[in-house]
Amino acid sequence: MLLNGQSPAPERSPHVVDVTTETFESAVLQASLEVPVLVDFWAEWCGPCKTLGPVLEKLAAEYNGAFVLAKVDVDKESQIAAAFQIRSVPTVFLIAGGQPVDGFPGALPEGQLREFLQRHGIVPAEGGDAAPADAAPLDPQAEVAQLREAVAAEPDKAELRLDLALALLQTGAAQEAEGLLDGLPANLATDDRAVKARARLGFAALLADAPPAEALQAAIDADPADLRARHLLGVRQVVAGDAEAGLAQFIEMLRRDRGFDEGLPRQALIDAFRIVDDAELVGRYRRKMASLLF
Repeated sequence: MLLNGQSPAPERSPHVVDVTTETFESAVLQASLEVPVLVDFWAEWCGPCKTLGPVLEKLAAEYNGAFVLAKVDVDKESQIAAAFQIRSVPTVFLIAGGQPVDGFPGALPEGQLREFLQRHGIVPAEGGDAAPADAAPLDPQAEVAQLREAVAAEPDKAELRLDLALALLQTGAAQEAEGLLDGLPANLATDDRAVKARARLGFAALLADAPPAEALQAAIDADPADLRARHLLGVRQVVAGDAEAGLAQFIEMLRRDRGFDEGLPRQALIDAFRIVDDAELVGRYRRKMASLLF
């Protein structure tokens, strides 16, 4: 039925709920004893939230009750946001058995959201659709060559330039990738893939004048509370491909002083999670971070 010439709003999935301080215990903590609850911290003014929210709601409907999506407006429910130490939105936490078990900041693309759910054993319930199979990835050099041709054919298509920047980063061509990222329009500059690429570039920049790994390790051996040395060593290890060693340094920073340098330990972990491609490793260290923060 049309009212005043307007189409009715689309029906919302019964597996999506708006949560308040008064309903949080029942709608999230108690509910998570029966089914996993994904808590989406968002705000009306947040652009990435408007990208992530509809995808999460789509998945909640598709998974047909395999998880509940609980949405928390941080401006209206500041008490919940403070309890979870939310410093940026969107931020998502997975609650199971009454406890936070994992989470992530930022607007992940749909494929990564499906991987996150699958990693925790969350699959579409009966009546839902299975996730589409992904094609095998191209060799990085071959992908760069293919994307160069595509950009040459459609130079005004910004999405292709972002794809090329990401492929270049995989081959070590950071300077060219940075130039492409700098030239992206505003709507793509905040894309999750662009944010991930910036995190890679940021880690590389931190090492421009950093001491070698041996000197940093010697500084830590002499003073285990030298969190600056731990940070730089962790960055070196992540960039060098030893992701677990780097994440372990950042976790130790968080354990010793979560407020160091305006929250650097937590931020270093978040940036590393954007960079590291090993989903199982990232999930394990997300849980370590959550156990220290909560």
